[in-house]
Amino acid sequence: MTTVTETKLEFAKLGSRIGAEIRGLELSADLSPGTVAQIREALSVHKALVFREANVLTDEDQVRFASHFGPLTNAHPTVASVEGKPAVLPVDSENGSANNWHTDVTFVVNPPQASTLRSITLPEYGGETLIASSAGAYRDLPDELRNFADTLWAIHTNDYDYSRPKNLEHANAEERRKEFTRIHFETAHPVVRVHPLTGERGLFIGGFAQRLRIVGLSNTESKDILRILQAYITRPENVVRVNWEPNQLVLFDNRITQHYAPDNYDGQPRKLNRVTIAGDVPVGVDGRSSTSIKGDSSTYSETVVVN
Repeated sequence: MTTVTETKLEFAKLGSRIGAEIRGLELSADLSPGTVAQIREALSVHKALVFREANVLTDEDQVRFASHFGPLTNAHPTVASVEGKPAVLPVDSENGSANNWHTDVTFVVNPPQASTLRSITLPEYGGETLIASSAGAYRDLPDELRNFADTLWAIHTNDYDYSRPKNLEHANAEERRKEFTRIHFETAHPVVRVHPLTGERGLFIGGFAQRLRIVGLSNTESKDILRILQAYITRPENVVRVNWEPNQLVLFDNRITQHYAPDNYDGQPRKLNRVTIAGDVPVGVDGRSSTSIKGDSSTYSETVVVN
């Protein structure tokens, strides 16, 4: 009887707190359960994984890879998918750049557990993706601020004030804004989320978190608190800068990271495709779960129950 030995994957760290990469791992074919388990374990440890020379050449390859980690969401609750491919969202510089820190789709009650990005068209320079560890940020907080953050809840919405100077907006920004907000979502999430697999605590805020539900505090005071907490997430030691190459895929844990795509490529074409994996309802330190205030996300994604 032949014994099949699972090859141990070797991920090289990109930083002490977040990020690891592996080169040449074939992702376009079906993966063995053992390989999937190793990738999931590495994701829990490193938060963001970079697969270089991964031979993920088509949308179908990307969808197949992402499906190993759970049911997929639709491309987006309001934005159109790649034609004929309901799980694939085009992230195209022609439609503007996501140059603000955010966690994907946190304005719904069941945000994706993880996101995959695949390189399609890359600029000659720039166009990186920055990914930050909200777990590292939480650990950095002084005890008094950490204990305070544990008690807070934030309202996340897709219909917020896009306060950006008109001269810096993309040409079709108004049309994109109308598409993005055609359904109004609001959800109350804990500011500190407990990761369902690792038990780690991370700051769960970002671009869609607009105001804190704190009795006795004004909107101005709430924004100041968010600003202070967000500054811990974007400390350089909590951030990995992913330089894109052709035929590259990135997988990151959406439950305990934020990301940012700097607009630093002088209008050159830049296109990635995104596929996201359905997630659970966030839970705070006190055991309470997030609640939907406006908008029904059931047609966007099923809710995963983590045992």
